[in-house]
Amino acid sequence: MSSVTKPGLEDDDYQGEEANLALIFDRYKDRFTSFPKEKGWMTEDLYKYQGFWHQSKNVVSVETVMATQDTFQALPTDIYLATLPKSGTTWLKALVFATANRNMYKDKPLSAHPLQTSNPHSCLPFVECEVLRTSPTYVNPHSPRIFATHMPYTSLPQSVLDSGCRIVYMCRNPKDVLVSLFHFANKLRVNSHDLMTFDVAFEMFTKGVIPNGPYWDHVKGYYKVGLEQPKRLMFLTYEDMKMDTAKKLRRLAKFVGYPFTEEEEAKGMVEEIVSLCSFENLREVNKDGALSIGIPNQAFFREGKVGDWRNHLTVEMSQILDQITKEKFHGLDLITSACM
Repeated sequence: MSSVTKPGLEDDDYQGEEANLALIFDRYKDRFTSFPKEKGWMTEDLYKYQGFWHQSKNVVSVETVMATQDTFQALPTDIYLATLPKSGTTWLKALVFATANRNMYKDKPLSAHPLQTSNPHSCLPFVECEVLRTSPTYVNPHSPRIFATHMPYTSLPQSVLDSGCRIVYMCRNPKDVLVSLFHFANKLRVNSHDLMTFDVAFEMFTKGVIPNGPYWDHVKGYYKVGLEQPKRLMFLTYEDMKMDTAKKLRRLAKFVGYPFTEEEEAKGMVEEIVSLCSFENLREVNKDGALSIGIPNQAFFREGKVGDWRNHLTVEMSQILDQITKEKFHGLDLITSACM
C-alpha cells in the first residue's frame, strides 16, 4: 500500500489552513496564557506545557499540540518520526519518505521524484499540523500513514500511545543542536526581532528553554520507551546515521515495514536513496523557494555536519554542557560519543 502524501498546498488549501489556525489560536488562547513563560527563539515567547517549552501562534505550537491531543486519532499502522528541532528532522523525513514510496518512482526519471522538486517538509507532514488540514493528508486511511512530530513522548495524543504504532526517534549531540538552533532562529528572527547572541542562546539552552525542550528530558522520554519496547520504538542518533547511512537505512527500512529486497540491494537501491537524500542534494534542490508558512527552504540546510559545535563553543561552554548531560543522563547508556 502506498504511504505517499500530497506534496505542497493549493491556494484554497493554504487559505483553509490559515483559517483553521486562527480558530485554534482563538479556542486555546485562554488556556496557555496562564502557563509559565520565557522569551522565545523564533517566536516572541515560549510557554511551558506538560513540562516542556512550546512556541505560540505557530503551526507547530502549544495551541496545535493541545488541539492534536484533543482531536487526533491514531491508527495501529501509523509510523511517527519524532525529533527535537534541529536534530536531523528534515533528513529523516527525506530518508523515510523516499524509502516508503520507492516503488512509486522506481520507473520514473530521477527528476520526477518529489524530493527533487519539493522540501521534505512538504512531502511528509507533522502530526501537529494535521488539525489544520481542510482534508486529511492521507486520502486512504487504511494505508500506513507516516507523520513527523516534535512533541515529547508524554505529550503525544493518547490515541498514539494506545495504538501500538511504531515510532522512530532520532537524537543529536546537544552541542550541535544548540548551534544549529541558534543559526536557524536568527534566520527567522531577522525580519521581526533583533538577532540573538550566542551567549544568550547558550544560557537559554542550558536552562532547557528551547522549543519542545528541555533537550535532555525530550531525549530521555523516548530513550526509556525504546529500552522497554524495542519493537515499538527505534532509537537512532544523528551521528550514527552520518557514520554509515546505508547500513542504518537498511535497519530503519526494516523497522518501518519497508525492508529492501535482495534484488533492490543488488541494483543499488539503498545507495540511490542515500544519494537522493544527501545533504548536498537536498540543499541544492532547496536553494530557492519557501514553505507555505513562509520559512525559506534554504533555512533548513546550513552545514549538516557532526561536530560543528567546536567552531562556536568555548572550552568552558563545552564543559558545562558535558556536566549537565552527565547529570541528566545519569544511569542511562546515553553518555557516548554520539551525545557528548
